[in-house]
Amino acid sequence: MKSNLNSKPTNDMPTNPSVVTRDMGKIAAKTGNVYESVSIISKRARQVSVKMKEELSNKLSEFASTVDNLEEVFENREQIEISKFYEKMPKPGSVAVDEFMEDKLEWRDRTQALPENE
Repeated sequence: MKSNLNSKPTNDMPTNPSVVTRDMGKIAAKTGNVYESVSIISKRARQVSVKMKEELSNKLSEFASTVDNLEEVFENREQIEISKFYEKMPKPGSVAVDEFMEDKLEWRDRTQALPENE
């Protein structure tokens, strides 16, 4: 079986690989410790995930029905489109890493004392 890796995608949407190689040295350089950097990224990813889940739940709650009509339950195109849109969005982990690497996040070391003016 021969694989054709040079073929074009069937749709015209740009593809974003779900696996990206990251330079751990650059990630660690931001905090001086790779584990601290990963902890910051994971906390931000969790925040992004919760926000996205709330938005999706709010949008899908508009379609909630107390009556189980077979026609309504069987197919709701608008609900399917909303779900597909959220499936295509960047994953929370990718968003968090990008924000971290682009210096869009603020954090502080809780082991250090706060300045007097705060």
